[in-house]
Amino acid sequence: MPNLHYINHIDEVHFRTPPLSVESLPIFLLRAIQSLLRDSDRSIEYMGGFARKEYEFLSELGLGPRNPGCFVNGAWSGSGPVVASLNPTNNQASSFFPSILKVIAEVIEASIDDYEEGLRACADAAKIWMQIPAPKRGEIVRQIGEALRTKLQYLGRLVSLEMGKILPEGIGEVQEIIDMCDYAVGLSRQLNGSIIPSEREILTLLAFNFLNFYPILSNLFNEKVGSTELEAIWGPNHMMLEVWNPLGVVGVITAFNFPCAVLGWNACIALVCGNCVVWKGAPTTPLITIAMTEIVAQVLEKNNLPAAIFTSFCGGAEIGEAIARDTRIPLVSFTGSSKVGLLVQQNVHKRYGKCLLELSGNNAIIVMDDADIQLAVRSVLFAAVGTAGQRCTTCRRLLLHESVYQTFVEQLIEVYKQVKIGDPLEKGTLLGPLHTPTSKENFVKGIEVIKSQGGKILFGGSGIDSEGNFVQPTIVEIAPSAQVVKEELFGPVLYVMKFQTLNEAIEINNSVPQGLSSSIFTRKPEIIFKWIGPHGSDCGIVNINIPTNGAEIGGAFGGEKATGGGREAGSDSWKQYMRRATCTINYGSELPLAQGINFG
Repeated sequence: MPNLHYINHIDEVHFRTPPLSVESLPIFLLRAIQSLLRDSDRSIEYMGGFARKEYEFLSELGLGPRNPGCFVNGAWSGSGPVVASLNPTNNQASSFFPSILKVIAEVIEASIDDYEEGLRACADAAKIWMQIPAPKRGEIVRQIGEALRTKLQYLGRLVSLEMGKILPEGIGEVQEIIDMCDYAVGLSRQLNGSIIPSEREILTLLAFNFLNFYPILSNLFNEKVGSTELEAIWGPNHMMLEVWNPLGVVGVITAFNFPCAVLGWNACIALVCGNCVVWKGAPTTPLITIAMTEIVAQVLEKNNLPAAIFTSFCGGAEIGEAIARDTRIPLVSFTGSSKVGLLVQQNVHKRYGKCLLELSGNNAIIVMDDADIQLAVRSVLFAAVGTAGQRCTTCRRLLLHESVYQTFVEQLIEVYKQVKIGDPLEKGTLLGPLHTPTSKENFVKGIEVIKSQGGKILFGGSGIDSEGNFVQPTIVEIAPSAQVVKEELFGPVLYVMKFQTLNEAIEINNSVPQGLSSSIFTRKPEIIFKWIGPHGSDCGIVNINIPTNGAEIGGAFGGEKATGGGREAGSDSWKQYMRRATCTINYGSELPLAQGINFG
């Protein structure tokens, strides 16, 4: 990113004097300062640097107090609106100074003109990138992984700061991209097609007659015709192949809860498959989008490759809709809610494009009567409270066999009492803030809906009065038939319910519209194999004795029903990022037809 120069519009000395109460300042002075900051269009740059000292590490990632949010054809730019990245730990700023002292940094978002310029360059770059051998493309992705390793701690800290997840999870998210890079390097030498036996027989009239008279000829000459002569007149002389080619450009639209890991699932695979990538990060995590892009851009520049191979935009729904409607993008990967995902799918399908959807989850853990209770309690804690309940794989429903119900709930409440809530960057914190004030409002409203539908609060159930978006981890006893249970409340709310039989538990697990992740705790093989079989869980992820979250990259990640049906990361997910061609090659001189058809 080019160096940016910042102008001090207010003398720094004023900020070194003892702090004054905002309310004690004359109203005319407050209005004048507010107007000056607005008119100067430099709401952050007044200090010549970051608003808080703890944000200074961001300069190691190429970030400044104000950042252009579009990486287009090798240059940083932006002609859209200016937005502020807020720290969810303390984002309620003074009404007279909206978001000034609590802002991490500002970002200039993309406009549609920026988008169009970027897509033209990206489409041109695709013609070059797809011609480079796949193992060479893998080497570039390997270098991206190495570059990420050098910035692991800084990037992890940024994820924690801007998104709100605890620091170990932030670092773990960046590590997941590094792991994806390693995986993709190996994959770049294994993008194999298939050789398929052809049914087309070369059986000419001469051969037919020869075969009819073969016994007579053999008797007449008292000798057998050799197999070589027979193969020459009756053989396939055809070969069927499957050939995999790049799509060209892959669009990736990611969500705030995993602001860079989901990019890794998609971009690492898309790049080794020969595609260029157009990325629109979440509007509320723009700094992560910029920092990640800067690392990829440096690797491309070092290797003298077109920078437009990786194009990124910070922006809102307007840019996302443009990606969905753009015929130059054969595949769009979207991560978000089922409601928005359906709209994206409709726009992509209208132009006959392909869509890869990773949408809502409403995941259940089943605890059987023979389960290891301590193991299950620890698993439920991580699955329900991790990332403040904002993972798509978060456990939202806990199904307990009636014989272990009371014991399990009591133990779970005890470990919930020990959960430290606070700044996600502080050691020992297990529950950070929700991502936005709106998320906190939705949590509070959701609790009221839960109560109105018969839900009984066993633990938590309230927002926390603080500057940030903190809420209590919550356990609710509720009937599985309640309508609210069918919906995804994106926060640390766990619904607890009883069951008597395995069939009843499986029926409850499968009764919601979503179908992402599920898990059962049991030691019995007959239960395990029913659970993973056709009459078991209907989810894309079916676990035994582990949480619903924390998926490994080696398997295909994704779900069924309203979760969207997409698969990302491992296994054969790479096939979605390529175009399959079935090729039949005739290397003979005859023209046999399939199904034995004789046409003229």
